[in-house]
Amino acid sequence: MSLEIGVLGYRFMGKAHANAMARLPMFFPEAPDVERSVLVGRDEDALEDAADRLGFDAISTDWAEVVDEVDAFYNLGPNHVHAEPSIAALEAGTPVFCEKPLAPTLEDARAMADAAREAGDDVPAGCAFNYRFVPAIRYAKRLLEDGELGEIRHVRGRYLQDWLVDPEAPWSWRNDEELAGSGALGDLGAHTVDLLRFLVGGDDLAGDIDRLSGHLRTFVDERPVEGGEAPEDSRGNEDGEAVEGGETRPVTVDDAYSAQLEFENGAMGTLEASRFATGHKNDHAIEIHGSEGSLKFSLERLNELELLRRDENRGYETILVTDADDPYVDHWWPPGHVLGWEHTFVHENYEFLSAIDSGGEFEPSFEDGLEAQRVLAAIEESDERGEWISLE
Repeated sequence: MSLEIGVLGYRFMGKAHANAMARLPMFFPEAPDVERSVLVGRDEDALEDAADRLGFDAISTDWAEVVDEVDAFYNLGPNHVHAEPSIAALEAGTPVFCEKPLAPTLEDARAMADAAREAGDDVPAGCAFNYRFVPAIRYAKRLLEDGELGEIRHVRGRYLQDWLVDPEAPWSWRNDEELAGSGALGDLGAHTVDLLRFLVGGDDLAGDIDRLSGHLRTFVDERPVEGGEAPEDSRGNEDGEAVEGGETRPVTVDDAYSAQLEFENGAMGTLEASRFATGHKNDHAIEIHGSEGSLKFSLERLNELELLRRDENRGYETILVTDADDPYVDHWWPPGHVLGWEHTFVHENYEFLSAIDSGGEFEPSFEDGLEAQRVLAAIEESDERGEWISLE
């Protein structure tokens, strides 16, 4: 029996997940069978074209007609449409997979996490932190769980892009607080916070943080609008609404953020993200320094992990994480035949759909999404107040 999948959103993330579902039977034959049943959006003509390209059987312009008719609902729309359809699906007993950040506001994220709890453990609710599924990150997780780095002293995370460096780059929904909630903080920072939780923070990273200080900055206050309406975002899903008159729209979110963290155990953390980091296309980097060693990872070299063991005293060693005994790699190519960004979505879909099929749990869950949102909201609050704040 196949799982019937309904997907809201057919652009950037819609393509990534449709591609992943198409690859599963070839490379993960033990995965449950999947039917790409219904593609959901607003523009019927665009939907017809997208459904044909992405392999969906039918289309719908009303998510409410879909959420209780499928075996799983993927919410890949803009941030402001994460809460209502996802909650409705969970209330109908339908497993949900939702893009990150979980919601544009902490209040909405709490409501979504509450709905997931009420739906029960047999209704998986997943949040789309796909970088957990990079083989090198899984390898790093094993090292840390085994205590290879000793006591953790420093954690550093940055996510740098440059797609908004040009002040004439067009406005999109990602530049609007009402639609996105925040800018680089939520779009990029959510990934960094979740990776730190996954690697070193345990179940309650916010609870492990004693206090933090955050700073947000917007470099360009308004951007041109193409064709009199909010343009398709080359990096996003579905866009905002039509613009009535005028050639620009205000930017109401941050272009960059930074934060300092003080952990209860004495460790220190620094976080940053920017869409204005000239020369960086998609550089998500993590560094963890411990009493017995250190590791470094960059998404732009996602098959590699830099590892230093203090007792060996020979500097960082570059480990190519492509061997058959490395996480997920046995499903792909011979050693040294590297994987790419799109493979993280295959791994993510494999785990989520397998959880639905077996009635098991999936991580990262809506609870994980909420925990990340708590840290992001605290960073934003610190910037507004201009002072360090404590997390409860």
